[in-house]
Amino acid sequence: MPPRILKIPAEPAVLLPDRFQQWFSARGWSPRGHQLALLEKAREDASALLIAPTGAGKTLAGFLPTLVELSAAPSSAAKTVVSTGRTVQRGGGLHTLYISPLKALAVDIARNLERPVAEMGLPIKIETRTGDTPVSRRQRQRRYPPDILLTTPEQLALLLSSDDAPFLFSSLKRIVLDELHALVTSKRGDLLSLGLARLWRLAPQMRAIGLSATVAEPESLARFLVPQLKDKGYSADVVIAGGAAPPLVEMLDTRERLPWAGHSARHALPEIYELIKANKTTLVFVNTRSQAEMLFQNLWSMNDDNLAIALHHGSLDVAQRRKVEDAMSAGRLRGVVCTSSLDLGVDWGDVDLVVNIGAPKGSSRLMQRIGRANHRLDEASRAVLVPANRFEVLECRVAIDAIAENAQDTPPLRIGALDVLAQHVLGCACGEPFLSDELYDEVRTAAPYADLTRQDFDDVVDFVASGGYALKTYERFARIKQDKQGRWRVANPKVRQSYRMNVGTIVEDDMLKVRLVRSRGGGTGSTGVIARGGRLLGEIEEAFIEGLAPGDTFVFSGEVVRYETLVEDQVYVSRAHDKDPKVPSYMGGKFPLSTYLAERVRRLLDDGRAWKGLPEQVRDWLSQQKDVSRVPAVRELLVESFPRANKHYIVCYPFEGRLAHQTLGMLLTRRLERARARPLGFVANEYAVAIWGLGDLSFMIRNGKLDLNALFDPDMLGDDLEAWLAESALMKRTFRNCAIISGLIARRHTGEEKSRRQVLFSTDLVYDVLRKHQADHVLLRAARADAATGLLDLRRLGDMLARIQGHITHRELDHVSPLAVPVMLEIGRESVYGEAGDELLAEAADELVKEAMG
Repeated sequence: MPPRILKIPAEPAVLLPDRFQQWFSARGWSPRGHQLALLEKAREDASALLIAPTGAGKTLAGFLPTLVELSAAPSSAAKTVVSTGRTVQRGGGLHTLYISPLKALAVDIARNLERPVAEMGLPIKIETRTGDTPVSRRQRQRRYPPDILLTTPEQLALLLSSDDAPFLFSSLKRIVLDELHALVTSKRGDLLSLGLARLWRLAPQMRAIGLSATVAEPESLARFLVPQLKDKGYSADVVIAGGAAPPLVEMLDTRERLPWAGHSARHALPEIYELIKANKTTLVFVNTRSQAEMLFQNLWSMNDDNLAIALHHGSLDVAQRRKVEDAMSAGRLRGVVCTSSLDLGVDWGDVDLVVNIGAPKGSSRLMQRIGRANHRLDEASRAVLVPANRFEVLECRVAIDAIAENAQDTPPLRIGALDVLAQHVLGCACGEPFLSDELYDEVRTAAPYADLTRQDFDDVVDFVASGGYALKTYERFARIKQDKQGRWRVANPKVRQSYRMNVGTIVEDDMLKVRLVRSRGGGTGSTGVIARGGRLLGEIEEAFIEGLAPGDTFVFSGEVVRYETLVEDQVYVSRAHDKDPKVPSYMGGKFPLSTYLAERVRRLLDDGRAWKGLPEQVRDWLSQQKDVSRVPAVRELLVESFPRANKHYIVCYPFEGRLAHQTLGMLLTRRLERARARPLGFVANEYAVAIWGLGDLSFMIRNGKLDLNALFDPDMLGDDLEAWLAESALMKRTFRNCAIISGLIARRHTGEEKSRRQVLFSTDLVYDVLRKHQADHVLLRAARADAATGLLDLRRLGDMLARIQGHITHRELDHVSPLAVPVMLEIGRESVYGEAGDELLAEAADELVKEAMG
């Protein structure tokens, strides 16, 4: 059923009790239209999705129906137990469940919610439940639940896996899902959707409220909030908040020379510092944690005014993050350098400017970040985009245009992952035993699993029961068994304990704790005993530390530190004062360029008149490209070939993002090997792919020995892809994550955690066995699906290859072109860090630019 999109509700007096109206009036507020609309939806006993910008009072809107209902309920109801004939049901009890993607957000919401409850004297008990909640309180919450419980998807899965879940949730009237747009794009969303499916069975009276930022397809997102029944696409009603002032977004037109490549934006540091100085509180967003560390260090070194500038990213110790958050809320900070750790909606007080370093990668993500500035609906949020190189200028330009048009590029709803389903099946067996037919019908009420086939479901159950055909002989993989009534239950209590210790879908890179201690020696290398303990700075990836020798320096937690030693999972560092430290290179934080923005960049390049809106340096660059070669058209793939330094290059410009380009580069290299072009390597960035080798590629294309249409034929996604994946470490890594999420390999056991090497050995062994003996195993299917939508970006690559068929233009050049300079600068720079890396890059750029300009 299509949803109704509502904008203007009934009068406040009809929907709001007197004490609520008085509370609003005492603050000089009036209830907003969308807040009243959700009250109206609650009266109609309907689920609803609220689409509203930051500052629109989304959270209060989501809780108003609950607060109004509980304010009218007699307080004695909370203690009663009612018989339903076959079982007992709590009268009163847990009324509303709130799910947040962030622990900090749940705690922040509880704090903000308790204020109106206390000020109106409402008899309502509110509690949070996260991984940090003491065990004693968690046990008490199951016996004596509060009226409102604020928690996370993982904690919901744990609660549903308990024997008393039917009793705990029987009274549930409402679930509020905050930041829904952020939850549904990942496997956490899959896990949450399966939790919703179970709640609809345990509490059929439950209705859902989804709170979301603006998305491309609200009707699709609204499906998540209601059961999908009998092959029909049911959706919740959609309420869209109006009245928001459009944001003021501009791009920094730097006075400095714009770099050709790189992501540090070091050229604009003085201008960024001046922006922080000129505003009360500024959030400076970057796309990776390593960028955050480096930028913070650079700003601090030029901070002659002693401005209060802080650092915030997910690898910092939680205590340090909380200190920054508290200082932000209190208005004591002038600037915070941060990553996506601050993308979501914790209330940070009065931020009056957002600075986004580098290209935003997506207009919806950029809107989310801009929303952090100014939590008032009727005043415009202000943002400045700082492109780090010339291509990023193009991306920033089209992102600003997209925001002006309120155009969104959120991804479509996911198809539910099979490894997450396996975890859920095991969780169900940990609670009450289940029949396959009943659980299959229940699972299909979840939107991501609405089209799940019975074969896939049965394969998942068989996998949880035996490990699958190829692993049946290993008893440890048999985690559930059938009783005489055909119901599935856990094989033994250890399985239940293992599930509870490993629940969740976030597979973190192996992290080591970083502790600050006194140096035990100067220079490189260290001798002597080092003191244990030391202040905890945060966590860093094991792979990064493995590449260091004692005495090496790097930036972490905003200061330069020297690596002293590694003991078990503890990295000991001391303070250092090197001018050229290494910088942590975190796995997380590299966003792909959205399809929508990529399309707009191609359009901008194709429209010479639109170049007027670009900085003069970039206009000149594109004009020079037009003179030397050509600027690609919207549907065209430009392929350039040229010689350089005793090698031969081809560069193509798909504009489809780094992930798709890396896959394309790998597959093209295989094809060029077969064509005897003797390729040596390739490099990819967000916009282009460059391949080089010993064979004269220009000569081969000119003489018909290399057919570009055949080279870029979509059939490369068949046998070539399979052959590459068979020998690639990428699939093993993806399989490892699926094995951990599905519960096949447990990371944590009682009193211990498996080491990285133990997990690697276990999963690699299983992977090899399955590939050899059961190629269609459910986990291999899950890993292939993950690779296709994630690291390989196969769908985008396939769409691009289909789009360019018959539209490939070749230009044979004598030397590198202006457009090729940025991707050529990527060659060989992966291991170069910090300021020295920037200087080397600038030297290489000067040389290439001279060549490109003839």
